[in-house]
Amino acid sequence: MADWKRIFTPDSPPLEIVVRGSVIYLALFFLLRVLLKRESGTTGVTDLLVIVLIADAAQNGMADDYTSVTDGVLLVVVIIGWSYLLDALAYRWPAAARLIRPRPLLLVRDGQILRRNMRRELVTDGELYGKLRQQGVDDLADVCEVRMESDGRFSVITRGRDRPHQPDEQDAG
Repeated sequence: MADWKRIFTPDSPPLEIVVRGSVIYLALFFLLRVLLKRESGTTGVTDLLVIVLIADAAQNGMADDYTSVTDGVLLVVVIIGWSYLLDALAYRWPAAARLIRPRPLLLVRDGQILRRNMRRELVTDGELYGKLRQQGVDDLADVCEVRMESDGRFSVITRGRDRPHQPDEQDAG
């Protein structure tokens, strides 16, 4: 027989769950957005973060690590709430958008590698040339610009082209 009161009565104080969920979400957001931008691939950092945290929070609620389903549901609501709030802030205020969604970083300008920017994101020459080859560019002199986008993908604009090459899903990372 199910103990319905135990299932739906929170084990932890709701404020503690909100604080714990908020701290973990914001810490992971910072680490993924600022430090591991290049590693995020085609899935947006926020998308990846939300998926991982929701899966873990839901798993804890379902696997009886919490004895209350309410604890797991509240944690999932906190995670989704932070994701929505950060997206809304970035949409409404440009200053917040610069923190939440970094601008693309210029790696090559007019065929010249910008070493400082390459070091900043730990991009090696080999990795850069590999990304150029994947996009059909075999000579750096043909490149007008290469930018690393906020999601870690590389955009390449070659001389004589009006718009950047759109990387396919395999080009990410």
